[in-house]
Amino acid sequence: MDKLNLIALLAAQDPLEITATVLGLANIVLLVRRSIWNYPFGLAMVALYAHIFFREKLYSDALLQVFFFLIQLYGWWAWWRAGGVEHKVDVVRLAWPARAAWIVMIACLSFAWGTAMHVYTDASFPWWDAAVAVASIAAQILLARRVIENWVLWIAVDAGAIPLYLVKGLTFTAGLYLAFLLLCLLGLYEWAVAERGGKAAA
Repeated sequence: MDKLNLIALLAAQDPLEITATVLGLANIVLLVRRSIWNYPFGLAMVALYAHIFFREKLYSDALLQVFFFLIQLYGWWAWWRAGGVEHKVDVVRLAWPARAAWIVMIACLSFAWGTAMHVYTDASFPWWDAAVAVASIAAQILLARRVIENWVLWIAVDAGAIPLYLVKGLTFTAGLYLAFLLLCLLGLYEWAVAERGGKAAA
């Protein structure tokens, strides 16, 4: 692709989507580093994506951004209470029964929410969109609670979201989620190392 074609391609993209993409990258890089300052970038990103997803009739994802805004406010407060302003936050891990309970809950709620979107709205890909949304909610809650398994869920979310956004023509968003996927793998590794370091120090 020559320079003129690349400029034309970029000019045709939605500036809101590009801005949200940049904010999202800053957000997750800071999350991997366990920095509390990820939250301002995350709040701005989800505010923009609420508008973008509603416009694209991805209603589950649009509603998800409202939840994300609220849970990120909670996460910011929770990380502050955990000493996040002074140092990188400590991390914890779920027991196996808790992991199983989260998986069952995500599956049931995804089916129920997708069915509601199918019956009552003109949503695109209602069950697919719902699964991405519900798993994202669970991952964001676990992230706010500093639970390592949040990264495993985010990896699954990203793998499912990338083709969905490509189908809807949200190219930059799909690219963002590909970057998220790679960074989530790094985040899982970094948080696991931090957990082992915390146990050794204790």
